[in-house]
Amino acid sequence: MKNFIVVGLLFLTVIITTNTLFVIKQTERAVMLQFGDMVNADIEPGLHVKLPWVNTVRKFDARIQTEDSQPARFLTLEQKALEVDSFAKWRIIDVGQFYISTRGNTATAGNLLAQRINDGLRDQIGTRTLIEVVAGERDELMQNLTADLNETTAADIGIEVVDVRVKRIDLPDDVRSSVYERMITERNREAQELRSRGEELAIGIRADADRQAVIFEAEAYRDAEQIRGEGDASATAIYAEAYTKDPEFFALTRSLNAYRETFSSKGDVLLLDPDSDYFKYFKDGLPQQQ
Repeated sequence: MKNFIVVGLLFLTVIITTNTLFVIKQTERAVMLQFGDMVNADIEPGLHVKLPWVNTVRKFDARIQTEDSQPARFLTLEQKALEVDSFAKWRIIDVGQFYISTRGNTATAGNLLAQRINDGLRDQIGTRTLIEVVAGERDELMQNLTADLNETTAADIGIEVVDVRVKRIDLPDDVRSSVYERMITERNREAQELRSRGEELAIGIRADADRQAVIFEAEAYRDAEQIRGEGDASATAIYAEAYTKDPEFFALTRSLNAYRETFSSKGDVLLLDPDSDYFKYFKDGLPQQQ
């Protein structure tokens, strides 16, 4: 009989201990309820005690979680429709508010966050053009959206939005062709502007090259004429000096050169008066030097 009593007491002790002691892990957040009312809004990690069958402990995962939103359609600044598929990373930072807002249901928290993400994306995309959303300001859009969400989610839901990212941005079939045509037109316009700018620069470069060529040719012609004039002056001076030394010999030499050029061909015929000065040295010869 005593053995049964001892076993019963041990069994009762185990049951009471199990319902009295509980452990909160480092990766968990928890609240304590007493007949449904919250009496501890944030239980620290470690070993704790509760009143059995009076207190209830609700534990929640404190690690970063992912909310994968359904693709939704939004309009850009120029009223172009986009289908955006996004996801968010979030975690619980106020476990009491989290329990009050969602009754501890993680799915409810994800749905509330997804609605706010869609509203934020609608506001952010609505103030930007298609090019800015797709490429130009995509990172800035995500940063602004994350900051805007964190202004309210902590107080309203008890969570912190760590990051929001866009997985895919698609164009609906009914606007895809028109958007592509507009993008092609825009790229062609930019290409034409670049070609026109390059042609303008090329014309300027060619005009400057032509001007430089004219200047170089003019300077070269001037230098050549100057050198030719200096050469002619030197030749004239030499001829004059030679002529003054022996004018008669100079005259003879010039006459011989004239004869050579006149009778260079056997078929040449020249009719002249025998007394002409042209035949001066044929008739008289060289004058006798005194």
